[in-house]
Amino acid sequence: MTEQDQAGNYSRDDEDKGERLDRHWNELLQELRLAQTGTQILFAFLLGIAFQNRFQDADTFTHDVYAGTLVAAALAVALFLAPVSFHRILFQQRLRDRLVPIAHHLASAGLVFLIAAMCGGVLLALDVVLSRTVAIVVVAVVLVWFLAFWYILPAYVRRTSRNGNS
Repeated sequence: MTEQDQAGNYSRDDEDKGERLDRHWNELLQELRLAQTGTQILFAFLLGIAFQNRFQDADTFTHDVYAGTLVAAALAVALFLAPVSFHRILFQQRLRDRLVPIAHHLASAGLVFLIAAMCGGVLLALDVVLSRTVAIVVVAVVLVWFLAFWYILPAYVRRTSRNGNS
């Protein structure tokens, strides 16, 4: 059986604070493994685009979208990898109680930049095959899609769960 403590962290009746922190750290690491891999592949792909002859002939809008997308992907990679560095530096310092919430915020920020990078990458690709206006509209829909499933739906579930448990 699980219950929610005052900090909003889920705990089990059979685990102490240290075990809960270990579980939360391991859950976060599993999430980061997935996010890191995809983001690093996207970043590597984006790096290669700038060296294509056809891209060098593209207009200012395309170059600006590319620059923003590349920077967003780089920032996402940095934020997703930051907990690894953080952990290495704090290893065996008995600071997991500080590491877990900070790593959570780093990963959450990484997701924001990942959405920006994904939308930028989609815009770059669609701008080649569709009119710019249609490409922008489709990317706006993609952005709403990300926001709906990554933020709105979880917020809704959180809110209705709190109301049901009150």
